[in-house]
Amino acid sequence: MKSLLFSRFLLLLPWVLIVIIVLDIDSSRAPLPALSPRGGGGSGGARPAAARAPPQRRPEAALPTIYAITPTYSRPVQKAELTRLANTFRQVARLHWILVEDAAARSELVSRFVAGAGLPCTHLHVPTPRRYKRPGLPRATEQRNAGLAWLRQRHQHLPPPQPGVLFFADDDNTYSLELFQEMRTTRKVSVWPVGLVGGRRYERPVVENGKVVGWYTGWRADRPFAIDMAGFAVSLQVILSHPKAVFKRRGSQPGMQESDFLKQITTVEELEPKANNCTKVLVWHTRTEKVNLANEPKYHLDTVNIEV
Repeated sequence: MKSLLFSRFLLLLPWVLIVIIVLDIDSSRAPLPALSPRGGGGSGGARPAAARAPPQRRPEAALPTIYAITPTYSRPVQKAELTRLANTFRQVARLHWILVEDAAARSELVSRFVAGAGLPCTHLHVPTPRRYKRPGLPRATEQRNAGLAWLRQRHQHLPPPQPGVLFFADDDNTYSLELFQEMRTTRKVSVWPVGLVGGRRYERPVVENGKVVGWYTGWRADRPFAIDMAGFAVSLQVILSHPKAVFKRRGSQPGMQESDFLKQITTVEELEPKANNCTKVLVWHTRTEKVNLANEPKYHLDTVNIEV
């Protein structure tokens, strides 16, 4: 009897061992995630960590818009000047160009140019009265004021405007792209040096301890703001909160338009130095050389009419 039981035990022993081994292997495996009918994760629709989409970045805050007011007038180099300026402006994010012609009506040349410039642009026109076109009198006063009036009218009935900066960008200057990065953070009125102006290589505000304390200039250092038109920017909020601040004709002396305007909206103590505390030149008053047209025929002789 004992031998019969022992023989049966030996016969069943291999099968018992096989079952134990199989169960041990199955228990050591990691459980697979259950798949939903759509191929997603298990209960609750949760996906495995490896298949989870990366988190989306939060959109960056909108940059303050730079409004550039540019007076322009008809002359042989007008289109060349505007082309150079537009090539710069196209590389500046969130810039709105306010182009103001010194004319009784929009010219075909500038209208065609604006249409193909590829820029957000407002094209205005206002003529300078003949009595103000004498040598020695300030220029572009009416055009700059027209740009200011358009800007204020645009925001008059709108909700509180987005942050913005106003800059007077004459068409005969050369601008570094870095300048627009500097002026975009203007809180009230910011200032910086200007190259090739005032009979010197540059003029600049003199800065001590982060504050403007004087002016390095070659002409009339006694001016309240001895600065070029290309040497400052103004916050849009400041422009809108001072609706009567304009460039004056009556009582304004030659070379004093910048001072007469800035006195209406700020003080020297409030100025914000840019361009590494006003030690870097980022704009140049280059002015295109007067062209020589001595050989241009009095009457048009070419078989085609080419716009220059």
